[in-house]
Amino acid sequence: MAMSDPLGDMLTRIRNGQRARLSAVKSPASKMRENVLRVLESQGFIRGYSVAEVRKGISELTIELKYHDGDPVIRELDRVSTPGRRVFTKIGDLRPFRNGLGVQIISTSSGVMADGEARAKNVGGEVLCRIF
Repeated sequence: MAMSDPLGDMLTRIRNGQRARLSAVKSPASKMRENVLRVLESQGFIRGYSVAEVRKGISELTIELKYHDGDPVIRELDRVSTPGRRVFTKIGDLRPFRNGLGVQIISTSSGVMADGEARAKNVGGEVLCRIF
């Protein structure tokens, strides 16, 4: 059966991995997932990620989870825009998440980026997820 929300699946794997105190989780690879992981890594929410080819044409992401004093760094990870309900925002309507402590990941015409970078570039787009 085909997966209807690949990004939501990856976020759920990260949440479940942190609840189980795993050091790393695996997920099927795609460009969108890699772009979101790049933002998560640059914002300091995950330790890193790598892409490995399982067999010809099929790649897999290994996501290294990050902990601080035994507690997961990511406290909240929510999917905002879903395949059935897309959520778009203008740059003027983009408000800081959790008083600026959290990050919203946005897919813009300039690529996938964090909300602070989107404000700096003055571009809006689809709000993919929120992390705190």
